[in-house]
Formats: sequence, structure tokens, C-alpha cells
Amino acid sequence: MRSIYLFIIGSWLITVSAVAQQNQPNRDADSSDVVTRSLQDLFSVQAEGIDYQSIYEALTQLYANPLDLNTATRDELETTYLLTERQLSSLEAYRMAFGDLLSIYELQAVPDFDLLTIRRLIPFVTVTGNPRLLGTLPTPTDNYLVVRYEQTLEQQKGFSESVPDKNGKLSARYLGNSQQWYARYRYSRPRAFSIGLTIEKDPGETMGWQPSARRYGFDYVSFHAQLQNRGRWRNILLGDYQLQIGQGLVLSAGFVLGKNAETVQTVRRPTLGARPYTSLTEYGYFRGGTATYAICPKLDLTLLVSSFPRDANTAIDPTGQESIATSLQTSGLHRTQSELDDQGSLLETTIGTHLLYHNKKSLQLGLTALRTSFDKFYQRRNLPYNRYEFSGNQNLVVGFHGGYVWHNWNFFGEIARSSGSENNSGGIGAVAGTLASLTKKLDVAVVLRHYDRNFHSFYGNAFSESSRNSNESGAYLGLKYTLYRKLTLGGFVDYFRFPWLKFLVDKPSHGFDYLVQARYTPNRKTAFYLVVHEEHKENNLPDSDPKVTVGTIRRNLALNAEYIPTRGLSLRSRIQWGSFVYAGRSPSTGFVLVQDATWVIRRLSLSSRVALFGTDTNDSRQYVYERDVLYAFSFPAYFNHGVRHYLMAHYNLTRHVAIWVRWARTDFTDQTTVGSDLDQINASHKSELKIQARWQF
Repeated sequence: MRSIYLFIIGSWLITVSAVAQQNQPNRDADSSDVVTRSLQDLFSVQAEGIDYQSIYEALTQLYANPLDLNTATRDELETTYLLTERQLSSLEAYRMAFGDLLSIYELQAVPDFDLLTIRRLIPFVTVTGNPRLLGTLPTPTDNYLVVRYEQTLEQQKGFSESVPDKNGKLSARYLGNSQQWYARYRYSRPRAFSIGLTIEKDPGETMGWQPSARRYGFDYVSFHAQLQNRGRWRNILLGDYQLQIGQGLVLSAGFVLGKNAETVQTVRRPTLGARPYTSLTEYGYFRGGTATYAICPKLDLTLLVSSFPRDANTAIDPTGQESIATSLQTSGLHRTQSELDDQGSLLETTIGTHLLYHNKKSLQLGLTALRTSFDKFYQRRNLPYNRYEFSGNQNLVVGFHGGYVWHNWNFFGEIARSSGSENNSGGIGAVAGTLASLTKKLDVAVVLRHYDRNFHSFYGNAFSESSRNSNESGAYLGLKYTLYRKLTLGGFVDYFRFPWLKFLVDKPSHGFDYLVQARYTPNRKTAFYLVVHEEHKENNLPDSDPKVTVGTIRRNLALNAEYIPTRGLSLRSRIQWGSFVYAGRSPSTGFVLVQDATWVIRRLSLSSRVALFGTDTNDSRQYVYERDVLYAFSFPAYFNHGVRHYLMAHYNLTRHVAIWVRWARTDFTDQTTVGSDLDQINASHKSELKIQARWQF
């Protein structure tokens, strides 16, 4: 039977070899374009509480280090969010029946795989070859250096000359210059080792060598060294890292999408273990070491330790005796003296362990424990909505997670309990659900969750409506139906309830939202999709005294068209509209019209956008993902009235050297200044310049 399949595949490869060459991604030429297309599909409408920078970083690394179809686990393949449970089961059954794949194009012989899915999957997977036929082939090595310069061209208030006022006091300004610098070096071999260094200076930050103040030239320095699959040592990682374990109640990191236009596959969190941290987001990661050891083939033990000074606001406690921390700072900016005072002011020490039993065919069980300690007492401001927030010096979270695959059903869940040094901890968090391919055309996802108002998990990010897993209960149902291979419908409905007060919500509240999407792909050169999203929540009515909590409705509609009129030229047109309304008040509406164009000719790639936008208030602001230089992320908010446009050139000077230049400008028609406070520009426009170079060794 295998010989018949090989004959079919061989004949197919010969007859469509030219098409295959076109489909095979050129990783040196179009990497940013591939990642951009994937993100535009995932984030067709804006979503709150999502760490877009980390998601972009994870997707970029997945593209740079594609998964080997012959060795990747089911959880690793699920990180592409492109395969249904039926397709994952079919691929697993095919590998068991026929052995290793000979080519990525052999996927056409796998039952339930269609050409559209294969084309979308190809950039993120590879096949290293069949060792029985070709010998062991070394995997490609990622060895590069990236350097980037950025600057806002107009002068911002914080960089202007400091002028004394009538009392002789100098006006506030940023301590550093307006330039932003970024550099990254990485040398890695997938599933073997990785070494990386990332440094960055934000606009307004100073540069200097002050080890006592944790300043080593650049303001942000991140390093990692990783070894994988060395005998029983599955993973050893030193430096900066994150862990993705269970459903994210205790440890969550990387490519976590939440609710979005992919209505089924993204609700489950795959267990991936420790991963190097390479993002520019300056919080939410560990600094220290972690290791995973295989006690036996089906049982892994992971240990982690981290000690890291966190940015935090501090104050003197009510007794006037000692300093306490009142909030954690997550901006990563250290431009003024007050921001420098907050830098590294709270020492966080974390130890943890994870025991994982995994039967590769179907069953996964895990036990996790994580203890976080602070060198200062942590106490949020004494406000009603903070009543059940964490306070104290240490927090312990213990969780149990499990998963079971039965045919085309994937069941998953996790339950955890937190306990702290104060009495306000001790809550429980729980999430459970299933993904299923009911038929070849219908996929479904169901997720139930409950997070007590006194459940505290600093590194958790399980499926939820809020940005944190606390004070929430909810139920989610997602569907995806393929009418035929060119037309796919999807949608979800989610109900959520908040038993206690929230910021700007002065009473227990509830809400729901739903999304409907249709995607039509008549041919390989054309695609259309329509997304409708509506969200109902409760919020405090602005300017009300005393505070009155009323219902709100946010609506978004997006119509997108992609087409390739000629070889090398791709166009994308988008119409997006949204509104936001408080009960009893007039709605605030906004729109944006976007036209993108990308032209590729040999070594040169040109990308551009023209966007016309208008919104009544900031409540109806619109978000549209933009293409940017490699390893940079842009998802700006469009508000007020104006025009935004950018032009980006990418040129491969040689096989080893590539250059990017990006210029973007926003012109406002209804205001004379841009920004506020120290970021204010005394003009009706803002221009940005980026220049980046990459050397591949």
C-alpha cells in the first residue's frame, strides 16, 4: 500500500513541480509577509487584553524554525492553529501506518487534508528527510544579527529644551534622546539548541554602564541559552524564559490568542514546556534557569527558579515604618526620574515544579506548583474593587491539568488553587472544554471557566474575557462549518459574569459577545472575508456622580478583500466600521478605509498603505494590523479624523544581508497637536522612520 501512495505522490510532484516551487516559501524574502498575512487572518477585528507583541514573536519564531512533520507532537502542531482535530488525528494515523513523510507535499495523501490548508500550513512546517533513504540530514541553522533604528521625526515635548518657569523650576523632559535602538543575535538549531541576546533602548531612555542600578549599556538586555534532547534531558534553559503548561492557569506564555476570528482551535492551550523569551515586552517572563528531565519515557519532571527585580510603584506603609509596593509597572519605560525610581524596586523570587505524564497516543496528566515571593509587602490601593486583590509577600499556586484525545475529540481541563501570606487568598480557578470535529465539515469548541475573585496567579493566562484569571465565570461555544472547499463559516457566542467590582465598574456585572465570520476563497489569487462582532458589557457612566453602572454595546464590522492581479503584485482592501454606546446616550461611531499593496520583483519588495479614518470619540477607535519590518510589530489605533500612510522597502543586498526602510505618517484634520503630556507634538501630524539590517551568517 505504501508503494502505491509513493507512486501517486511521485507522479503528482512531477506534474505540479513548478507550482510546488512557487508554494515553497522563500524564508529570506517574504518572512514578514507570511507572518503579516497570518496575523491579519487571526485578528480581523480588534480584541482587548491580548499581548500582540508576544503573539507576533511566537509566530515569527515558528516561521523561522518550522516544525518537523515527522517529529512534532500533537501539541506542537496545534500551535499553528491551522489544523482541525480530525486533521491532527488523520496525520497521526498516517504516520503510524506509513512511517515518516518524504516531503511536505505528501500531506495531500493524508485523509482530510485539503489544498487550502496545506498551502497555509507549508510556511510553518518542514520535513528533514527519511533517514532510512537519505541518511540523517542536519536541520537548518538560524544564525543572524538584526540591528534596528527608529525615531519620531517631529519633536515631542519631552525632548524639547527645558525652560525655567517663573519660579525658576525647569520644565519636565525625558532624560535621554529621542532615538530608539534595538539589536538581536540568535544562533539556534530546532529541537537541539538556541543562544540569543536581545538589547533595546526606548526613546527617552539613557544609555550607560551602571551595574549597581542594573544598567548595562542599553536599558533592556535579555539573554538565553538552551539545550534540548540530550539523552534524558529534554530541555535545559538558562536566562530569560517562559513556560506554557496545561490550560494556562498557573503558567502561560507565547502564542495565546483568546477569542478571535479563529473560533475553534485557539481556545485550547497546548503544553509546550519551557521556551526562550525573546520578546521586547519587558514583563511576564522568568529570569534564571529551568530544566526538564525524563524520569521515564512517559514521565517528565520540570524544575524552575527565577530571581528578577520588577518595576513597581512603592510607598510608605500607614505606620510610616517601611516601604511597600502598591502596583506593578508593565510599560518597560524608564525615561523620567519617577520611572527610574520605579525600575527594579521590587525583587521577585519564584520557584516551581511540573510533573507531566504523557501517553503520546491519547492521555496527558500534569501537576504544577509555583511559589512567588516579594522582598516588600505588596498591597494595592485601598479601593472597593481591590478588596479581593492579592496582598502579602508570597503567593503559592498549585494546579492539576489533563487532556485526553479520543478519535476526533480532544478533552482538556485544569483546576488550580492559590494561597498567600494574607487571608484574602485561597481562591480556586478552573477551566474545562473540548474540541471536536463532528463531521468533515463541522468543528466545534466548548469551554467552561470559573475563577474566584480571590484566585491569584501572576503568570497565568487561561481562556477568559478579562486580561487576568480572576473574578469571572463564563461559557463559550464556537463553531466552524465548511459549506464547500471555497466557503467557510465560523462564529462564537460567549457569556461571562463578574461576581465582584472591576475597575470602572462599581457593581457585580455580566455580559456576552458573539462573532460571525464568512471566508470565501474562489481561487488561489483571491480571498474575501466578512466579520461581524458585537459585545455587551456593563460600565460606569462617565461623569456620573454618584457613579451609575449601565449597559454598553460595542459593534464592529470588517469586510476584507485580497487579490493578486498579476505576478508579484498583491492587493488588500478593507472596510471597517465600529460603534460604542452607553445605554441612554448617543452612540460613538468610527470607520477606516484601507488599501494595501505589496510588489515583489527579484530582490526588492515594496509595501504601502493608505488609510482614511474618522471616529467620533476614542471609544469608537479602530485597530488595523500593519505590515512592518521583520521582528517589529505594528497594530495602531485609528481615532479622530485623518489619513495614515506608510511605505516600506525590503531589499536583499546579498544572500546574507537584507535591508528594510519604513516611513509612516499620520495627518489629523481636526486637531492641531498630536499626543499628550511629554509625548505631545505641536503639529497636526506624526511621522515615524525605521531602518533595519539583518546579517545571516
